[in-house]
Amino acid sequence: MVAGNLNRMAFMPASPAVPDGTAFVLDAQDARLLTEVGMLAAGAGDVKRADAIFGALRQLRPGRAYPLVGLAVARMNAGRAIEAARLLESDAALDDAGERTLAQAWRGLALQLAGRGEASRRLLTETAGLPGAGARLARQLLGLDAGSIMGQLDNGA
Repeated sequence: MVAGNLNRMAFMPASPAVPDGTAFVLDAQDARLLTEVGMLAAGAGDVKRADAIFGALRQLRPGRAYPLVGLAVARMNAGRAIEAARLLESDAALDDAGERTLAQAWRGLALQLAGRGEASRRLLTETAGLPGAGARLARQLLGLDAGSIMGQLDNGA
């Protein structure tokens, strides 16, 4: 199951920013709760429920990676990894390089699960050289930072 310990990594909402013109304001704590519920659905491969939650979060937080990652994790756990990889290609709307890097790392995982090992390694290697949480995830997926994965598992992260 993909959503196990990786679903708690650095894609949780950190800011209460909302797009201009949004009538509904979702604070960070509520976004975090919805993300956790969405990851339960994603972890079970329940694409329909995950899409409902993460689709709404994507509207409220369009520049953030975590709704896109949640949509992709649901597909990976439903055996639709190539669809997840394609979804994560749509990272152009993400606000900053850190958000795009995070989406790239998860896309690398999706490509691996889809049997596209060479494309996965190429993308993860490129991503691993960048700064931020996405680069750390890419290094872990490549086995370059195995100590930190073990530390997260030992700490119940």
